Amino acid sequence: MSELTREEKQALIRAALDARTRAVAPYSRFTVGAALRSADGQVFTGCNIENAAFTPTSCAERTALFTAVSQGVTRFTDIAVVGAKMGEVNELVTAPCGVCRQALYEFCGPSLNVIMAKTPDDFIERTLGELLPFGFGPANIE
Repeated sequence: MSELTREEKQALIRAALDARTRAVAPYSRFTVGAALRSADGQVFTGCNIENAAFTPTSCAERTALFTAVSQGVTRFTDIAVVGAKMGEVNELVTAPCGVCRQALYEFCGPSLNVIMAKTPDDFIERTLGELLPFGFGPANIE
């Protein structure tokens, strides 16, 4: 599991909650925020950005990941993910979708700590390996 303290995890969740406020979700009305922590402690946030054609839609986790990678950061330890219908409190945690799990696996591998939260005080954690067993990554094609 993560080496972060509970307070550091809560700060990461708050960053994801803040990112969720910038989501563009006119079709699903389901807003998601993510906060990805690099190995050197930087935090990159992302929100979901929907598109009428749906395929070009970007999830919050991939938005955060691609922002970090575009800035030259490629090693990560933790990600916090939050989601809810607009104007509602989510009764369930929001887990990364399959596409995001695969994208995260490319740079983070199975040890990435995934914090899925309702609030800063109500969250669960799993490794990416638990969420994507037998993941396909760079080692598979070497």
